[in-house]
Amino acid sequence: MERFTDLRVILSQGPSLRITLNPSQKYQRIKGFGGAMTDAAAMNILSLSSGAQDQLLRQYFSPDGIEYRFVRVPMASCDFSTRLYTYADTPDDYSLQNFTLTEEDIHMKIPLLQRAQALSAQPLNLFASAWSAPAWLKTNGALIGKGSLKGKPGGKEHKTWAQYYIRFLEEYGKYNLSFWGLTSGNEPTAGGITNDSFQALGFTPETQRDWIALDLGPGLHSSSFPQTRLMILDDNRLLLPHWAKVVLSEVQAARYVHGIGFHWYLNNLAPPDFTLTATHHLYPEYFLFATEACSGWGPLDRGVRLGSWDRAEDYAHDIIQDLNNYVTGWTDWNLALNQDGGPNWGKNFVDSPIIVDPSKDVFYKQPTFYSMAHFSKFLWEGSQRVGVSYSQHTSMEISVYIRPDASAVLIVLNRSEEEMQFEVWDQTLGFLSERAPAHSILTLLWSRR
Repeated sequence: MERFTDLRVILSQGPSLRITLNPSQKYQRIKGFGGAMTDAAAMNILSLSSGAQDQLLRQYFSPDGIEYRFVRVPMASCDFSTRLYTYADTPDDYSLQNFTLTEEDIHMKIPLLQRAQALSAQPLNLFASAWSAPAWLKTNGALIGKGSLKGKPGGKEHKTWAQYYIRFLEEYGKYNLSFWGLTSGNEPTAGGITNDSFQALGFTPETQRDWIALDLGPGLHSSSFPQTRLMILDDNRLLLPHWAKVVLSEVQAARYVHGIGFHWYLNNLAPPDFTLTATHHLYPEYFLFATEACSGWGPLDRGVRLGSWDRAEDYAHDIIQDLNNYVTGWTDWNLALNQDGGPNWGKNFVDSPIIVDPSKDVFYKQPTFYSMAHFSKFLWEGSQRVGVSYSQHTSMEISVYIRPDASAVLIVLNRSEEEMQFEVWDQTLGFLSERAPAHSILTLLWSRR
């Protein structure tokens, strides 16, 4: 009798939270994770010795590192450049005869992308985003500030801007770099803001829809790149589902679109179920993909903070929230910045998972780097999110997947001050007891064969 009592005491002290996998509930498949090869990122990487450069690239792209699969590549300059430029700055060059890549591409970004590809065990998925059209194509005659394309969709300015995308793909192709995808333009709403500080090109959902239907879509379709995936929006998710409704409800535009890209800024104003899940249910055949995020962008918490665990938690929270609302991948912003959070011509300094100090020939892997690792390293392409249930309410944030190799991945974020005890039930495994320390990210991986 005493033994039975002892056993009851032991059982009552065990974990009260049970997490049960339901693999028969299947959701979206994962495409992957990555970051952006901006001019600033390339400059910072190249400021190191060749050995340190190689080590940094290995951390991101090799099987020894966290195996990023995606790289976003700005088309010409953005704020994370040291100057303002496009590839076609000669006025009235509607045939783009003077289109040319710059030293930032040829001597910085392209060689680093080639090296990253050589380190990766699988082909990298590159996708390109343009910040601004050449000034002579724009209503305000400048790369920055409030301005949109001259003329109307179907007109010569809009057709030239579509051909600019194709020329970019052709020029990078000469260096054996092919692009998995394109976005229809970075933050189109920024170009509608008076006194906007950075490179921008304004589109409304209606003008973006018509430009895709009449110019960019047909241009890509008849080019050498008809398989290149086109993502609309590439702006904050609070614009969803409205933006998607406007563009994708028009069949001529929708036929050229593959996915919807979005940024993480102002996410506190945009609940994921009302934006992401609502969009998925309206248009399930179009993938959702996070195309930009960074810490240190807000006015009250700017720039680099070395060793910030709060920012690592912010990353993991946002990624889990996105993935649990049908998102297929998540792309960080600059791959590397200096200790000031630049260079950036507009002094728009932010943080990065890798911070470079060329004076010491070192780089620092931030907590956000390891936050990204929990997803990019373990959630292989083709991993499928599956159902999960809980025996009681928990403040932990959890996402569960079955990988193509039939193993299960369970990612847990505990942002609380308390250690959390729990057990996982999987019918192929039985019970697995585990604990999540206070303020921790935990990944469990097991075979289901």
